[in-house]
Amino acid sequence: MILASQSPRRKELLERAGFSFTVHAADIDESPLPGETPPQLVERLARSKAHATVPFARETGDDLIVAADTVVWSPEVGVLGKPADEPDALRMLTLLSGRTHFVTSGVSILLLEGPSVVEHTFHETTDVTFHQLSDAWLRAYVASGEPLDKAGAYAIQGRGAVLVKFIRGDYDNVVGLPLSRLVRELNVVCSGHDYVLDVLGG
Repeated sequence: MILASQSPRRKELLERAGFSFTVHAADIDESPLPGETPPQLVERLARSKAHATVPFARETGDDLIVAADTVVWSPEVGVLGKPADEPDALRMLTLLSGRTHFVTSGVSILLLEGPSVVEHTFHETTDVTFHQLSDAWLRAYVASGEPLDKAGAYAIQGRGAVLVKFIRGDYDNVVGLPLSRLVRELNVVCSGHDYVLDVLGG
């Protein structure tokens, strides 16, 4: 299997579940299209990353590609990508403070069957609610450096956990990959191979 993503969080999640895979990051234009909803955006980007990896898979002889993209968003604040710098990170976190926002991941699975390609793409959304946070808390978190390469300017698996009041949905999805659903979707695409049993059996 090829993971078409450079995200260390996605790599760690797949390794934790016992998957064997090669990382090959796809270089694509991630600009949103006019009128595109967050779910549509992440599905399109995941699909584009997966298809951009097909030539590499043909060269290596791999027949399965998994690609993903994640955005943080809400109707009130729009889509939040990775902050450009510390002031931008502080701006994003201030917008999220005391509010519920959504984390949506798009995942695309490609199965290469000879010259043909079977594609299956889906998205998963988790609701995340932040505590009402003081400016001092937010500045301290930004000063840690952790928010600077994270969508929405926080890492729920790191120090950013203290910002979160509660979530509704898949925790791993907030980290960057809805692992439980991915395994089940792999079963659909790769009929005859039960990835759930692989994960549970180690």
